[in-house]
Amino acid sequence: MANALNWFEIPVSDFGRAQAFYETILGTKMERMDMGPTVMGMIPADQASVGGAIVFDGTSQPSANGTVVYLNGGADLAPILGRVEAAGGRILVPKTEIGNDFGFFAHFLDSEGNKVGLHSMA
Repeated sequence: MANALNWFEIPVSDFGRAQAFYETILGTKMERMDMGPTVMGMIPADQASVGGAIVFDGTSQPSANGTVVYLNGGADLAPILGRVEAAGGRILVPKTEIGNDFGFFAHFLDSEGNKVGLHSMA
């Protein structure tokens, strides 16, 4: 198995608000896909990378409890984290060194109330 993870979905209650939030913090555009009652916003990733999306389906509930998805913070997660509050989120754990050369992490609440992580090596 090349990767333990091959896809992730972040539930949202207001698709437009969540799309604006993630496009702002990640500095990119998300492709919208309408699939019946489900609306997905694809988080850009390289072909060989793990992909994911924000998803509105009318039933899934955003949550700050449970599984935490860590987004790639790039070379340094600080610029992404620096855009979280202006985009409508809240920083829970600031950039923190993990130790033993495992890099850095941070946690934030997105515009929908999901607890999401960032990871970078610097």
